[in-house]
Amino acid sequence: MRTIVYADGGCDPNPGPGGWGAVIQHPTGTIELHGGERATTNNRMELTAAIRALEHFAEGAAIEMRCDSQYVVKSVTEWMRGWKARGWRTATGPVKNIDLMQRLDALASARDVRWTWVRGHAGEAGNERADRLATLGRREALGESVLPPADPAPAPAAPPKPAPLALSADLAKAVARAAEQAGVTPHAYLEDAVRRALERTAGLASDDRPRKAS
Repeated sequence: MRTIVYADGGCDPNPGPGGWGAVIQHPTGTIELHGGERATTNNRMELTAAIRALEHFAEGAAIEMRCDSQYVVKSVTEWMRGWKARGWRTATGPVKNIDLMQRLDALASARDVRWTWVRGHAGEAGNERADRLATLGRREALGESVLPPADPAPAPAAPPKPAPLALSADLAKAVARAAEQAGVTPHAYLEDAVRRALERTAGLASDDRPRKAS
C-alpha cells in the first residue's frame, strides 16, 4: 500500500519570501512538515516540498506524491529523462533549479513513487492543508508571529526525558529491514510495534494472565 503525500509551495510575491509544506498520511498518523526561505521562487518552493517529503521515507518506500504543480510532476515524469541524457541541459541551456532537480531525481530514483497532479484550491483536504503549511513556512521565514501572544505565565517544568532505548546490533538491523519493507522510518516502525504490544498487554483479562504454580 502506498503512503499518500501532499506537497505544496509558493511565494508572495514571486520571487520573494516563500514557504513549503507537506502532509504525509501515514497509517499510524498524519505527519506535517513545513519551512520557508526569505528569498526564493514558487518553483523552488514546490520542488523543496516534494524533496523534504521524500527525505522522510526510507529507500524503497512506496509513495503516492500528490502535487498541484505541473512543473514538479512533469519534470519528473516527462522531462527529466531527456535532461539527464543531455547532461542536465534543455534545448536552450542548463536546466533551471538544477540543484533541486538533481536532489529530487536521486530521492525519487531510490523510492517507488507514483506522481499525481491534483488541482489546487479545489477542496482536496490534503492539498489545502499543505498549502496552509506553506503559508506558515513563509510567515516564519519572515519572522512573523503565527500565533497571538499568550498571557505571561510561568513556564511549567519540563518532565524528565526518558533514557534512550538501546537495541542490539542484530535487532536494530531487523527493525531497519522491516521498516524499509513497510515504507516507514525505523523510529516510526518501532514506535508502532511497541504501541501494539502495549495495547495487547492491556487488553488481557486478569484470568487470562499466566499464574504461578502453587
